[in-house]
Amino acid sequence: MKPFLDEDFLLTTETSKRLFHTYADVKKTPIIDYHCHIDPKEIWEDRQFNNITEVWLGGDHYKWRQLRTNGVPEKYITGDADDFEKFKMWASIMPRLIGNPLYHWSHLELKYYFGYEGNLNEDTAKEVWDLVNAKLKTKEYSVRNIIRMSNVKLICTTDDPADSLEYHKLIKEDDSFDVEVLPAWRPDNAMNVEKKEFKNYIEKLAKVSETDIHDFDSLMNALDKRMDFFASQGCKVSDHGLEFVMYEPATKEEIDGIFSKAMNGLEISRSEELKYKTEFMLAMARKYSKKNWTMQLHYGCKRDNNSLMFNNIGKDTGFDCINDYTPSKCLADFLNNLASSDELPKTIVYSLNPQDNAAIGTVIGCFQGVGLGDEMGVRNKVMQGAAWWFNDHYLGISEQLKSFASLSTLGNFVGMLTDSRSFLSYTRHEYFRRILCNMIGEWVENGEYPDAEKLLEKLVKDISYNNAISYFGFDLEMV
Repeated sequence: MKPFLDEDFLLTTETSKRLFHTYADVKKTPIIDYHCHIDPKEIWEDRQFNNITEVWLGGDHYKWRQLRTNGVPEKYITGDADDFEKFKMWASIMPRLIGNPLYHWSHLELKYYFGYEGNLNEDTAKEVWDLVNAKLKTKEYSVRNIIRMSNVKLICTTDDPADSLEYHKLIKEDDSFDVEVLPAWRPDNAMNVEKKEFKNYIEKLAKVSETDIHDFDSLMNALDKRMDFFASQGCKVSDHGLEFVMYEPATKEEIDGIFSKAMNGLEISRSEELKYKTEFMLAMARKYSKKNWTMQLHYGCKRDNNSLMFNNIGKDTGFDCINDYTPSKCLADFLNNLASSDELPKTIVYSLNPQDNAAIGTVIGCFQGVGLGDEMGVRNKVMQGAAWWFNDHYLGISEQLKSFASLSTLGNFVGMLTDSRSFLSYTRHEYFRRILCNMIGEWVENGEYPDAEKLLEKLVKDISYNNAISYFGFDLEMV
C-alpha cells in the first residue's frame, strides 16, 4: 500500500516517477501562471495573512460549495462567524471529500508550504491552525515570498479595460521583486450589452479613455486606446468569459441601433444580444491579430443559478454550473470569419463542458497552418486550453490531455494555469504535472512511445513551461 500523498503521489510507473522528479518537479521547472484572478494590489503591498482562513476560505467558491453541500450554515461560509470556527467547519467535512480534488489540493498546500504530513479533520484542526498560522505571521510567508517559494516566474492577472493598472506599474518599477506581473485584457463589461450596468460602464470607459463614445465604432476606438495602454504595461493576452462562442453576424446599422438602445436603458432582445456580442468579439479578435496578442475564450458556464443566494451575497460565490449549449458550429463559423480575411489571432479555447473536448479538437484542426504563405507559422495557433474549473481534477485533466493528444498535438500544449484567487493555488501546477507525467510514463511503458530520454525531457519541460513562453511571447529564458 502506498502512503498517503508521498513523493510518488499519482505516479504509478517507474518512468512516470523518473519524468516527474527529474523534469517536472516545480522546484526544478518553474511556473508560468498565464491566467488567474489574484489581486495585484496584494502583491504590491506584499500582504501578510493573519490566518489560514483568510488565505484559504476568504474567496474560494470551490470550498464554499462543498461546505453548503455538507449542510454548513452560511454563517460559517460567507457570514460573520469567527475565523477559527470557519476553518474548523472546513476541517470537519474534509474526510468526506474522498475523490474530490479539494482533498488533494488542500493537503498538497499544507505539505508543500507548511510541511504538514498528516490529514486534516476535525480532530487535527487546532493542530493545523496553530502550525500554519505561526508560519503565516512570519515575513517568509508574505504574498511575495509565497510566490517566490512556489518558483513562479510570471503571472497574468485579469483586468478590466478601465483599470488604471497602477499596481502593475508599481510592481514593474520595483527592482526588489523579480517575478513579472502582467495585466490580461478582460473586456466582458464592454461586451455584456444586456446587463443593466452596461450604460454606466460605457460612461466610465469614455472618461478613462478620454473618448466620446456614441456608437460602436467610437467604442472600438476607446478600447483601442486602452489596449495600447495595456500593451505598454506588458499585456500580451486577452480573456473572455462567454456563455458560448456566438456567431450571429449583423450590419453596422443594426449594431449601432442595439448599442443606442442599451445606452438609453431599453431592453435588449436575445437576438440583439447575440448579434452585438458576435460583432464585438470579431472586432476584438481582429485587434488581437494586429497586436500579436493571444485570445482566450472561456465558455460553457451558466452563472448565478440560485437567485435567492445571488440576491443576498452576489456573484462568484459558488452558484454556477456547466451550460450544455456550446455548439461547435458557432465556434467554427466564428474562427472562419477571422481566418477568411487572415485576421485570426492565436486563440485558446476552453469549454467548461467536458463533452466538448472532441468537438474542440476537430474544430481547431481546421484553422492551423499559415494560410497560403510559405513562412513558418505558430505551432497550434488555435489550441484547446487546460481542463477548466469543474474539470481541473484527475479525471477531467486526464480526459482533456488524452483528447488533445488524440486530435491535436500534445507536445505543443501550453500547460496548466491556476484560474484562482488564492496565493497557495500554485500546487495545482504540481497536480497537473504529476497527472501528465503519469500518463506519458504509462504510454512509454506500454510501448506506445519510445523510452528516449532526450525526447521525453523536452516533451515534459515544454508542456510544463517552455511552450507558454514561446506561444505567448513572454520575455523569459527556457529551461
